[in-house]
Parts: sequence; structure tokens; C-alpha cells
Amino acid sequence: MVSLEDVLAVAEGRRRAILSTTPDFRQRIAKGNVFLERLLAEDGVVYGVTTGYGDSCNREVSAFDLEQLPRQLYTFHGCGLGEALTVEAARAVIMVRLVSLCRGVSGVSIELLERLVWLLDHDVIPVIPEEGSVGASGDLTPLSYLAAVLCGEREVLHDGKRRPTAEVFAEHGLTAYRLKPKEGLALMNGTAVMTALSVFAFARTTYLAQLATRITALSVHALNGNPYHFDAELFAAKPHPGQNKVAQRLREDLHAPESPRNSSRLQDRYSTRCAPHVIGVVEDALPWWRQFLENELNSANDNPLIDAEQGKVMHGGHFYGGHVAFAMDSLKQAGANLADLLDRQLALLVDARFNHGLPSNLSGAAPERASLNHGYKAVQIGASAWTAEALKLTMPASVFSRSTECHNQDKVSMGTIAARDALRILTLVEQVAAATLHAACQGVELRSQISNTPLPDRLADFLADCRQIFPALGEDRALEHELRTLCDLIRQRHWNLYDA
Repeated sequence: MVSLEDVLAVAEGRRRAILSTTPDFRQRIAKGNVFLERLLAEDGVVYGVTTGYGDSCNREVSAFDLEQLPRQLYTFHGCGLGEALTVEAARAVIMVRLVSLCRGVSGVSIELLERLVWLLDHDVIPVIPEEGSVGASGDLTPLSYLAAVLCGEREVLHDGKRRPTAEVFAEHGLTAYRLKPKEGLALMNGTAVMTALSVFAFARTTYLAQLATRITALSVHALNGNPYHFDAELFAAKPHPGQNKVAQRLREDLHAPESPRNSSRLQDRYSTRCAPHVIGVVEDALPWWRQFLENELNSANDNPLIDAEQGKVMHGGHFYGGHVAFAMDSLKQAGANLADLLDRQLALLVDARFNHGLPSNLSGAAPERASLNHGYKAVQIGASAWTAEALKLTMPASVFSRSTECHNQDKVSMGTIAARDALRILTLVEQVAAATLHAACQGVELRSQISNTPLPDRLADFLADCRQIFPALGEDRALEHELRTLCDLIRQRHWNLYDA
């Protein structure tokens, strides 16, 4: 079983992909290809091998043209548009496709699997446009760029440069691969792109849930809030595990193990009091998102599948990305709610009517300079804009199925669009998190100046680390560079926030 973290490690260059050398594995792969060759010799007709594709499946291809058929498939699908996937995302695509083909029911050869590993080992990565897939029959158009690169065509990213594939292969002494009968279809007819993008979405959301918890703790302290809103007995009465995990983290961050008999501060506003109920949705959804995505990752999801043991070809629809689409559409909503939560906390922090004695807009300027300085006023406006955009993108992609390919693909998943939407939303969430983190650090320091209240140990250590990255805001300064740096660090999972 390959995990999401395994794919992420290969994508980020922290781990190598190595094919098994066991005889059982090699024989299983070889059997499928041998059976397919025998079936061709005995029956003469196999979908996608001796026929056209999709609604052209009734068109038989002459023996003279059979070797040309896989090239035709990736050639006419070479119409992707939009930005190219990042190098890490494209590496993840290769890895995800490799995992699926290693199931041994796709009718491919061991040589094809070795070529995929070679691309990863030598960091020769296909340039893959991100737009053009409806998520069934899988990610045909973007995966055509992987098939074409194996055959020495189109372009790759290598040593930080975009170059013709043939040129890079020549430098490495590698000849173009010649696709065997079903290998073009096996490479392209699957869910590798949407699954690969979902790996990143899952990892980023996991981290953002933890970071949102830490920022909430800072906000509660800065707002002189009630730390006993996260009481263990209180949360035992509503036992969602993830929600309780968030409450426990907040208790530990704020040094609030037990509630007093009757709190002096009764009820904070919902963006802090109900933070476990918002962040907890993410924490409770993570296990089933993982189940959906890891099942997809470890599946054979092309068509048809080749069962060499039973001696049959199985036609179906495993290329359909419905589970990925559903996971990503729900992740979009849960993720955008993190942005909304943090945006509301930031709005409280900057507003002198609600921040319990902090300066307006958290300005750190001297009193005589107050009329000239505006602190985090514009940062809060920016966070509001980023939050609004994130919320706007939460419309489910999966409900926008379109009939395509002469109504052969008449119900499609839109899983790749859902995954792309999720990544864009998460970028916006990270921007809101960066803004609120910057302001919350300012807020807790200003609170200490006002009340001389010590910061709990965890928060003090975290603040000290943040102050190595950006200073407190005294006189107004442009914060774009600092916010971009924070966004980069968030995406790199810079802080080790909580134990798993």
C-alpha cells in the first residue's frame, strides 16, 4: 500500500521510487503483456489495441496501422491549455501512474515501468498543461504529455529549464520508447493527475488545520479571551474526535486545563469560541479524505483491464474520478471555512470596539504618530478579499458534468477541476493565515504591554520563532515581502506545530 506521504516524498525529491525486483512482481507484470499478445493473435480484436478509441470503438484498425495507434492517441490529445503543472506536481503524476500500472492488470511491460522510474530518477519531467481534463475517461489530455515524453516528443523540465524531450534524451544516451499495443491507453486512461494534485491538497489542508489552531490560540490571548471555552468536559459532551483534538491543542497552548466554577469572561465571539467546531470539521474529515484518495492511488484505474490469471479482458469505467471529485469538493468547503474563521479573528483584532483595549488596527506606532500610521488596516482588507475569493470557489465542480466525445463520455467526474480549485483555495487560505499570523503576533505583544500578562510557554516559543522571520510593526511599512515569505513557509510546513 502506497501512502499519500510516499507520493509527496517522491514528488518533493526526498525519496526515490524503486521497482520491486522480486520474481513474483516481475512475472505478474509480464503475464499481462504476454496474455494480451496471445489474445491479439487468437481473437484479433481488443478495444484500444486493434480498434479506435471511445465512440470509435467499432472502427477496426488494420494490422498495418497497429503500431501507429498509440501514437495517434497521445497526438490528438495534445491540446492542453493553461499553466503547466509545477515540477513537484508533475513528478507526483508520474509516481501515481506508476503505482497504478504496478497493479499488474493494465497489460503493460516491465520496460514501461522502468522508463517511468527513469524519468523520476533523472528528474526529466514532462511539461503538463493543467487544463483540459473532465475526469473521465480519466485525465486523457494531461496524461498524453507523459506518454508523448516517453516517446521522445514534446517538452520536459530538466535542470530548471524547459527543453525539447528529444534533446534531453540524446544527452542521456536514451532512445525514445516505443509503446506496446495497450500502453498508450494504459498511460492516459486513468486518474493520475487529479489524484496527484489531491495529494498536495491533502497535505496542505492537514497543515493549515494545525496552523489555524495555533493562530486561534494567539488570537484568544491577544483579545484577552476566555481560554475555558475549550474545557475537556465541555467537549466530551459533543464527542467528534477531530473537534476534541483541536480543543485539546488550544487548552495546551493556552495553559487552560480546567474551567473555574464560573468564568469571569462569559462568552467570546464565535470566531474564537467556536474555532474547534470549524477547524474540527477538517480534522474529522481528514481520515475519510485519506481513505478515498489512498484507495484511488492504489487502484488500477484504466480501461480495459487485463486479467491474465482468468484469461479475460474486463471493460469498465475505473477511469471515473468520482471519489476524488467528492473528496476535493468537500475539502474546498472545509478549507475555505478556515480562511473565513481567520479573517473574522483578524477583523476582531484590528477593531478597537471589539479587541478589548488593543490599539486601533494594532498600530505599534508612538501615540504622537497615531494619526499618520494605520497598522494592519490594509492587511485586513486584503485578507477579506482573499477570503471572499476562496469562498466563491467552493461551488462543487462535480455537479458540472458535461456530455463529451459524441456522448460516449456523457457523465464525467470533473475531478481534476475540483482538485485544481482546491489548490487555488488553499493558496488563498495560506494568504489569510499569513496575514492573521502576522497580526496575531503583534496583538499578543501589545497585550503583554497593556496587562503585563506572560505568554504561555508554547505560544512564547512560537512567537520567538516568528520574530526571527519578521519584526514587530512600529511605523507603517509595506508588508508584501513578509507576507509572501510567510506563505512560502506555510507551504513548506515550516513549523512543527503539534504531535500527530
